[in-house]
This record gives sequence, structure tokens and C-alpha cells, in this order.
Amino acid sequence: MKDDVEIDIVRERERQDIKWGVQNHEPFKWLAILGEEVGEVNKACLESFDWKKETFQGKNLTEIRTELVQVAAVTKAFIECIDRNYPQ
Repeated sequence: MKDDVEIDIVRERERQDIKWGVQNHEPFKWLAILGEEVGEVNKACLESFDWKKETFQGKNLTEIRTELVQVAAVTKAFIECIDRNYPQ
């Protein structure tokens, strides 16, 4: 968990490429994929919130961080797809 954030994102991108191959989706499909990942961050954060005390309890930090790295990696893949398929 203490690894450099950029290294974690690159590793996650590599993992995604191994699992899914190079992805060339239309932007709206990328938004759906990205939205699903953001939803997982939301879920992990909400599960860490004590609604009675109205405070963040700090639970699930490892899961929250993992999901945020996935959001960053999907965002990077989305940008790579745009650069690859829609040159400016």
C-alpha cells in the first residue's frame, strides 16, 4: 500500500491489459466502465461511514485505495483509447 501511486496505476493498467487486451470502446462505453469503478469507490466509502455518529470511521481504506487506483487506471485507458483512435 505504500508503493508509489503512479507505479500502482501502471501495474493496474498492465493487469487490465492482460485480462481484457487492448480496449477500443466508444466514449459512452468508457463512461459506463468508469462509472462502475467510481460506484465501487462510493460503496467502499459509504461502508466506512458511521451514520449514527456522522463520521468517517477509516475502515476499508485499503479497499478504497484499491478502487481509486482502478478508477485512475480506467481513466488512463480511456485517454489512451482516445489518443489511439481519435488523433488530433
